[in-house]
Amino acid sequence: MFMLTNDTFNKECIGNTMHAEGNDMSTDVDPSKPFYVRFEVPKEVADAAYEALKIASESGKIRKGTNEATKAIERGKAKLVLIAENVQPPEIVAHLPLLCDERKAPYVYVPERQKIGDALGINVSSAAAAIEEAGDAEALVSEIINKLQEIVK
Repeated sequence: MFMLTNDTFNKECIGNTMHAEGNDMSTDVDPSKPFYVRFEVPKEVADAAYEALKIASESGKIRKGTNEATKAIERGKAKLVLIAENVQPPEIVAHLPLLCDERKAPYVYVPERQKIGDALGINVSSAAAAIEEAGDAEALVSEIINKLQEIVK
């Protein structure tokens, strides 16, 4: 059985700094945001994302919730993923930005999970959602993706 003594802890953890390295985008983000937020999204882009989700839920095909959004991303079907910033605990959605980057799926951070639920037409909040087929929101989704590409550069 391995026991970690205070001396071992001090040598291992304090001697080797315990911070995440390699996240070069963290300097551009408000420190009050959750750790998984990699870039700031302007309010008008977030509002457009809510609107696109609402239109797509009526005329296209969407996936509600973290689990369904994850599956849509993994299957390469997600055209745009909305990730709420006010999720507790944050680990629920922390894997989504990494997965989206890996699968080249565009994603946008939005401030309120309740607004995702409202846009979906459900009575509860949703930590994430994915648009698979935009329907009548095709032009709006394309515009959001273009704005995100300018922001993330």
